[in-house]
Amino acid sequence: MAQVIKHGILQTFSSANYTASVLLLEATSAFLTGVPVANAVDGTSALPGALCAVLFFDEHNPRDAVVLAVFPNGTQGVPSPAPGRVTFVPSFLQVNSASIAAGVTNSYTLTGGSSGIPAGVLGVLYKAYFTSATVGAYVQLGPHGVGSLAGYAALGTMPVASGTINAMGMIQVDSGGSIDVKANVGTCVFTLYTHGYVI
Repeated sequence: MAQVIKHGILQTFSSANYTASVLLLEATSAFLTGVPVANAVDGTSALPGALCAVLFFDEHNPRDAVVLAVFPNGTQGVPSPAPGRVTFVPSFLQVNSASIAAGVTNSYTLTGGSSGIPAGVLGVLYKAYFTSATVGAYVQLGPHGVGSLAGYAALGTMPVASGTINAMGMIQVDSGGSIDVKANVGTCVFTLYTHGYVI
């Protein structure tokens, strides 16, 4: 029984059972289905069109194989940038002096347009600040539609009337690229810039 590694092109990937369909480069009309994918391969990198390395434990048994790695196929089959990496973009004013009444939650979509933040991101890097005439006012941020913003980001608490609170950080977005912003205790005038994103 001889082990061999062959070159292929990933056709499909199932994150439910971590298997793939692979077209071997030596076979142009047939592909293997249900090939297990090594746990070390990031599922978000297993994109159709990616080149892959397939290890056959038994060269004569196509069912005894595993996809070891995936890698770019020119401009196909690889996310841009690779998943989990921070990509910086020029500063972009997303929310400009929005007045949010106490207890009110506003939603903002941060992807698209001239922002440099593409659809499909998991989170964004931001700089935000607010002012309020109410001592003790604060602002909460989080992905759009979450049950409670308390587990995400907060700016505040306002120590003096009409002061300014600044913060920077990274915040998750929902699948549509949106966040929720809630003013607490008093009306807050809120501004937010984005500087980068994570896929």
